Amino acid sequence: MSIAEALTNVVLTPIEGGLEGISLSANWMWPCKNAGEDARLYRAVEAASDFAQALRINIPTGKDSLSMTQKYKNGDSVYSPGTVIISTVGEVQDIRKTVTPVVKPVEDSVLVYVDFGKSGQKLGGSALAQIVNGLGTETPTVTDSAYFETAFNAVQKLVADGKVYAGHDVSAGGLLTCLLEMNFPNTKGGMKIDLSNFSNKNDIEVLFNENPALVLQFSKKTAEELAATGISCFTLGTYNANGDKLEISGTNSYEFDIKDLRNTWFKTSYILDCEQSGAVKAKERFESFAKTPLQFKFPEDFNGKVEAYGLKMHRNEITGIHAAIIREKGVNGDREMAWCLHAAGFDVKDVHMTDLISGREDLSDINLIVFVGGFSNSDVLGSAKGWAGAFLFNEKAKASLDNFFARKDTMSLGVCNGCQLMIELGLINQNHAEKPHMEHNDSHKFESGFIGVNIHESPSIMLKSIEHSALGIWIAHGEGKFKFPYDKSQYNIAMTYSYGSYPANPNGSDWNVAGITSDDGRHLAMMPHLERALYPWNWAYYPEERRNSDVVTPWIEAFVNARVWIKNHK
Repeated sequence: MSIAEALTNVVLTPIEGGLEGISLSANWMWPCKNAGEDARLYRAVEAASDFAQALRINIPTGKDSLSMTQKYKNGDSVYSPGTVIISTVGEVQDIRKTVTPVVKPVEDSVLVYVDFGKSGQKLGGSALAQIVNGLGTETPTVTDSAYFETAFNAVQKLVADGKVYAGHDVSAGGLLTCLLEMNFPNTKGGMKIDLSNFSNKNDIEVLFNENPALVLQFSKKTAEELAATGISCFTLGTYNANGDKLEISGTNSYEFDIKDLRNTWFKTSYILDCEQSGAVKAKERFESFAKTPLQFKFPEDFNGKVEAYGLKMHRNEITGIHAAIIREKGVNGDREMAWCLHAAGFDVKDVHMTDLISGREDLSDINLIVFVGGFSNSDVLGSAKGWAGAFLFNEKAKASLDNFFARKDTMSLGVCNGCQLMIELGLINQNHAEKPHMEHNDSHKFESGFIGVNIHESPSIMLKSIEHSALGIWIAHGEGKFKFPYDKSQYNIAMTYSYGSYPANPNGSDWNVAGITSDDGRHLAMMPHLERALYPWNWAYYPEERRNSDVVTPWIEAFVNARVWIKNHK
């Protein structure tokens, strides 16, 4: 079951070579050297080996933690239950074809149940058994390895051919949980489900068993094609665009309110969050999570094609437009940023702080510098203060930076740690007696997520062509709260979070600020990671109507705008 679960988790991504292109990793945690445990471990490893061999896939790596026993001074011992965690690795053919687990409003589509285990509806070891404090006597399994392989590769072909609109594996919580989770990300719509095609007429067993299976959404024609291959599958029901309920007819009829159950589903996260973020922020997150939808507004002339910008993203020739990635120990956003710059037409140089401190690099031939994000100095010195010190207290590094900012043909960008650095050094508001500063997020914890931002009219050169847009972007920081000593009118606010409430504003910044720019627009400091949002598949959610047509997102324009400006001012 562990292997089957791991494989059904990846079957909706097109893997090079299908099932044979997958390798597994096994992490065994077992209380060995206790009565009967070594024998149980042997049988478990043997079963995993036999199943993997039958599927013709390998398990080349793994980790063993075989001392899962806690002994106390009074002689008592507590054994951790024997557990194996299976991970899957495979080469993705085309990430853009990955199927998401969110039901789509596609007319004339059907929801189809695809059986992978052929073991019936057994409740042993299920989430239902757990909540009634039982184990059960029969557990789901895979009874036919050859059939499992056939089913896996059949679904893989449908995915590769772009015929699957949505899909979700049936696992913890069973079919009912699977169907609800396919509905939860949507703000409207529901499902009408019919259980009559199950041979088992016990609704509880059908809805809560965790037999390896999938629920797929595709056309009626595709459903017929899959059934013709001999795969055990049948129609479950349809998407209901006009409803907000999960309606199920079986031996009895059931109706589940999706909104109410979404709140119940999220409540577990809320309870845990109370311990992490505190009761106030946890409550804010819980009360707002369904009220701050991602809403995008792209530039009117944006067509998502690289040709529109005259780009050769995989070019080998130099352009003569020079950019440098400035790195400090601990940063990790350098490669993504370098690629964005290269794709936009820059010749990119890697510059470490040691290069500036030693004098090996002085930035004299560079027109754009980017301070990248990550965890500079392990983030232990606060808001990039350690990184700032490397400039302030090293003569050659400071001279290189001062000379760069004194030139009129230069631009700079700071992202995340880089934004903190630029604020700490006062590089954006150099004429202000008192500078802005960065504080810990109001939640007092690291925030990571995909959020919406609004691009405002400002002097920013990089953001000029995407002003008045609303875009998606990633954040990942612990100290991203902008604090401003002066009135709002004293700052060039280039970017704000789409909502003022937490967690849409993940840090509590004054005026919901996500990025500011200098008076001349040449220098931009922003907390969100635009380099992690260059492609549609980088986004956690991308407009469905553009998902397959756009090659790049509007964020490419920020880098193109910088390159064009520098070319015109060299």
